[in-house]
Formats: sequence, C-alpha cells, structure tokens
Amino acid sequence: MRVILNIDRRCEETTVTIQCPEMNESIQALLDYLNEQNLEFIVGRSGDQQHILKPNDIHYFRSEGDAVLAVTAKGEFKIKEKLYELERLLPSNRFIRLSKSVIANLYELSHFEASFHGTLCVYFKSGVKEYVSRHYVNNIKKVLRMNRRKKK
Repeated sequence: MRVILNIDRRCEETTVTIQCPEMNESIQALLDYLNEQNLEFIVGRSGDQQHILKPNDIHYFRSEGDAVLAVTAKGEFKIKEKLYELERLLPSNRFIRLSKSVIANLYELSHFEASFHGTLCVYFKSGVKEYVSRHYVNNIKKVLRMNRRKKK
C-alpha cells in the first residue's frame, strides 16, 4: 500500500481518498478506523436526561417500533439515529448486524447456540439473548471466522 500525504495550508477541510482495485480487510480496517474517529459518542435519552454514550460501552442497539435503543450496563437509552445509519457509522470490526432490529457489539458477546431452523441464538455477557436471523448468519460466521475448515 502506498501512502501519499499532501500538506497544503490553503486546504479548508481534510479529505481522505482511497483508490484501490478491490475492497479487502486492510482497506476495511482503515475505513473503520477513520469512521470510529468521527463517532466519538452517541447521545442517548433516558427520561428527561440526555446521556453521553461511548460506542464501546454499548452492548447492542435494538429497534422497537419507531425508537432505537442503545443498551448498556447502565440501562437503555433512546437515540435519534436509525439502525441503518448506525451500521454505516460504527466500525464493522466491532459492531455487526444480527437481524433487522439488532446491531451487536462483538466484544459483548458471550456464546452462540445453533438451532435446527438455521438461526443462531446469541448470548451477551450480560445474560441477555437475541436471535440472529438466517439472512445474517453467514456474515456473522465470516466475521468470527467460524468457517475455518477448507471445503472439499
């Protein structure tokens, strides 16, 4: 990978451009790092109070109707972002989509249980469990590198 740094005092805003023939893990890690720098905190509401939440402290995000909740060890907080916006903003090496209604912090997961229906049951360190819909199972296996055996 070649890196070019151009310092120009006339520049009004820092711009990062990545040119590559295809997406790979190192490019994704770089994008995640840059995105993580942009998202230092999320504002969550609990009652009349607004709380500053660090993304790494959030166990998972869950949508309930029109609301999106950030679940932490300190409780649940209503946030203004939608799940699809969070999926774009959060680093993909830390957060993963489990279903249409849940995005989980990989570092807060404890273990999985497979079901006969092709879904997974995910247990968090907090004891809470969520189900992974079949649509997202392969992506989770890929991220966690569960498919390590070579196919014959």
